[in-house]
Amino acid sequence: MALLSFERKYRVRGGTLVGADMFDFWIGPFYVGFFGLTTAFFAGLGTALVLYAASQGGTWNPWLISIAPPDIKYGLGLAPLKAGGFWQIITICAVGAFVSWALREVEIARKLGMGYHVPAAFGMAIFAYISLVVIRPMLLGAWGFGFPYGIFSHLDWVSNTGYQYLHFHYNPAHMIAVSFFFTTVLALALHGSLILSAVNPGKDENGVQREVKSPEYEDAFFRDTIGYSIGTLGIHRLGLFLAVSAVFWSAVCIIISGPLWTRGWPEWWSWWLNLPIWA
Repeated sequence: MALLSFERKYRVRGGTLVGADMFDFWIGPFYVGFFGLTTAFFAGLGTALVLYAASQGGTWNPWLISIAPPDIKYGLGLAPLKAGGFWQIITICAVGAFVSWALREVEIARKLGMGYHVPAAFGMAIFAYISLVVIRPMLLGAWGFGFPYGIFSHLDWVSNTGYQYLHFHYNPAHMIAVSFFFTTVLALALHGSLILSAVNPGKDENGVQREVKSPEYEDAFFRDTIGYSIGTLGIHRLGLFLAVSAVFWSAVCIIISGPLWTRGWPEWWSWWLNLPIWA
């Protein structure tokens, strides 16, 4: 396999951020590193705490298990384990595991001589999670504003939070985020279908397999279809921009709901209705 012959170039010393050569080793095909160990530690501890907290809840139904944040009365302080303390420690473990994984990606990118686009994109997803369980609760003054860890309870939290603002879809940042999400799906579908079309040309009228087409044919297809082709590098830049923007604005839409705007989101649009042009 090609990747196996590449291992000699890949498994070289260096590129580490912490620990130098001490943790610079592999287990099978997996690079470990200092942040690989911290990822395993936080993920293992967090999973164990989730299972233990679930055992205290009276049900093992995966749809009903829920680990709730502390009550609002605890503010930003520490809560007893069974009254939200588990949620606080699990959240710390989750943030530790996610950040460790992103830093491990940085180390692997450094070894391969690549840019940091993957850990940067993953970092935006981490930011979205932290905005829900750290940033917004801190701005509102209580950890109880974070979402519970459970399937149905999480969905209930999303629904209840939306109804607190009458109609959450009127949140302008939510509108932008949804637009970016839909556009991301469209761009990925167009890109994936184009690549599959180019590498699966089918057979000609004589039953002979056609040759696989080059990127010039892909560019020509879009030029003839919509009048413009962004190119092979451009589509990946666009895809990264769309996906990161979708996550960023989704984080913004929840951060501003409560700390910056407390009324119903439809009411926010009164500025538009009050413009002089309508008079």
